[in-house]
Amino acid sequence: MKLFFYHFIFTLVAVFILLRQGLLRLLPYSAATAFLAFVVVFILLWLSSWFYNRDYFRKLPKGINFGLFFMKELLIANVKIAFDILTPHYYMNPAVIAIPLRVRTNFEIMLLANMITLTPGTLSIDVSKNRKILYVHALYIKNNDTEKLKQQIKDGFERRLIELTT
Repeated sequence: MKLFFYHFIFTLVAVFILLRQGLLRLLPYSAATAFLAFVVVFILLWLSSWFYNRDYFRKLPKGINFGLFFMKELLIANVKIAFDILTPHYYMNPAVIAIPLRVRTNFEIMLLANMITLTPGTLSIDVSKNRKILYVHALYIKNNDTEKLKQQIKDGFERRLIELTT
């Protein structure tokens, strides 16, 4: 996972430098050009991967899935918050819940907590000392059903994060 992250960052920086410094003067500086250059550099990395482990290229679809899932959750949460603000009725039912964690490393816990915090309506508060429980404040708990929110987080963010990092 670390190697994939480093190569991904290297690819983004290389594309930025190539486009920003004018080394690719034949192509206009746009999002489509940046994406095309990123794909080309990433393919070159992939072709040179016989020097090292190729496993992280199998994780690319999982990474894309994780990103798209986060964007979907972000959109849904923003619409829910906006709807609550714009309507006269008060829909919030806040609660603090304890979510047992399957993720173990500091990186995984940090990433999960940040994804939860970045989603409007939820906020990661703390992690237990033994790093097995994450405390989350949520604004929308329907019918005081905290188990449903726990399951949504475990089946959504945590499951996809485990798929990506293992």
